[in-house]
Amino acid sequence: MKPFITPELVQLFIRSRRSVRHFLHIAIPPEVLERIIETATWAPSAHNRQPWRFVVLKTVEARRRLAEGMGSAFRQDLLTDGRSPEEVEANVERSRQRILSAPAAILICLDTSLGDVYPDPARQKAEYLMGVQSVALAGGTLLLAAHAEGLGGVWVCAPLFAQSAARWALELPTEWEPQGLILLGYPEKTPDIRPRLALARVTRYL
Repeated sequence: MKPFITPELVQLFIRSRRSVRHFLHIAIPPEVLERIIETATWAPSAHNRQPWRFVVLKTVEARRRLAEGMGSAFRQDLLTDGRSPEEVEANVERSRQRILSAPAAILICLDTSLGDVYPDPARQKAEYLMGVQSVALAGGTLLLAAHAEGLGGVWVCAPLFAQSAARWALELPTEWEPQGLILLGYPEKTPDIRPRLALARVTRYL
């Protein structure tokens, strides 16, 4: 297949993506959101099961429900850790504001009903992890698709620590297991480049 653009430009584009946490107060057109989600569905997945499920939180009310639900779980965890009430509330409020300030948020979930069933725990764990990896690949593809539209985004792992709370807050099916929250919007500014580990440190050629 003949590439639309040169490999060098593709590499530069991928490397230019940044994790953006501060956004302009500009709504994202619905067709743009739909386009980037559709592109995310072209990510590879184990057995081609396509186990990703996207919950698009376009309204402030939807994001508030999620923030409050996860905030309650977050608060309890921090108190259990022995943090002071003041520190706990500051952390919970910072997380809440981050979710509410984004023009759009997408809760990305794993449909746990799609995996194969094995009689032994080792293979069952591997099957589950294949689903998790597939969802993560879709999330990464979504972030690149958003970047192509001039949007900034960031993957937030908080739903992993409050899966039941997130599912309850948004009235999701029990088989939809929250894996991450992607916050999206037009960047307030482009974050500075953060250094990467040297290739020699993270690569082994055999």
